[in-house]
Amino acid sequence: MIATMVWGTGNVGRAAIRAVDAHPALKLTAVLVHDPAKVGRDAGELAGIRELGVAATDDVETALAASPRAVVYAASGDVRFDDAFADVVRAIRAGAVVVTPALYPLYDQRNAPSELREPVLAAIAEGGGSLFVSGVDPGWGNDVLPVLVSGLGTTIEAIRCQEIFDYSTYDQPDSVRYLVGMGQPMDYAPPMLMTGVPTMVWGGQVRLIARALDVEIDEIRETLDRRPLEETVSTAAMGEFEKGTQGAVRFEVQGIVGGEPRIVVEHVTRIHPSCAPDWPVPPSGDGAHRVIIEGRPRIEVTVEASDEGENRSAGGNATAVGRLVGAIDWLAAAEPGLYDALDVPLRPAAGKLGRRRP
Repeated sequence: MIATMVWGTGNVGRAAIRAVDAHPALKLTAVLVHDPAKVGRDAGELAGIRELGVAATDDVETALAASPRAVVYAASGDVRFDDAFADVVRAIRAGAVVVTPALYPLYDQRNAPSELREPVLAAIAEGGGSLFVSGVDPGWGNDVLPVLVSGLGTTIEAIRCQEIFDYSTYDQPDSVRYLVGMGQPMDYAPPMLMTGVPTMVWGGQVRLIARALDVEIDEIRETLDRRPLEETVSTAAMGEFEKGTQGAVRFEVQGIVGGEPRIVVEHVTRIHPSCAPDWPVPPSGDGAHRVIIEGRPRIEVTVEASDEGENRSAGGNATAVGRLVGAIDWLAAAEPGLYDALDVPLRPAAGKLGRRRP
């Protein structure tokens, strides 16, 4: 069994605890938390499942000194990137295989800035750990799924990956209100939507698809559209969002090939279904991930997942976590290194069929 630590117990961390507990090759040995109110609580309680006999701790040094073979780094990197990067490097240096969605510049690790690659590679050389970064939006929807589906086509004109998401169920008020700008005045400049930032976050996934398809991207472009709320709305997770404030965002990160947008990652996000009803909507209302292959034949694949009840935002997190946690045993058997989504295979759920639900 591979001793595995989960670092963080938010939206991603809860799903990670459940995924590690359910994986036949992994054993949950530690859970790290930041909130003092969570210290000492059982990991299963924090994840909404049965008691697991693992008490949460905020003692990073002691947890890493126990030499976990793997670490699922589930703490946010959105507003604390430098801290998250330092945490991940520290875990790699301690010899752990680390999987995380937090370090988006390393989605496409081959083209990541040297100031990020070099510390990671140095930590790998020193400690013998590994790193695999894949997005929580989820990464598989913007890399391995479109690449797989593209193989079913005779001719391909364009590939479009969509995340269509209702933020009202997403319990991350700082990210939703301030990074993305939901509920802010329309003249507010959300950091996540500033020119160049979407490319910094999702451009790596565009480049991964291009590399898999053996095409060269001329440049990456961005488009952005924002809509105000026509009425004040109330959400269970984050309270009220006032009329006239930002209620929906739609942007694209476009890989330009031969002067045309051929590889596109698109996000359509709302704080309420009433906003921008003319934009793409998910089949069941809450959220979906879609891959569209324009060509002959035209292929469209829509994936819906639910977790924590019927919450499809939690389902998206859970599938992203499933991709990361499912890679741990492969990474543990591979040579120490820095890996991306095209390196790490998406594998069958060996040993999971019929297992008791956490």
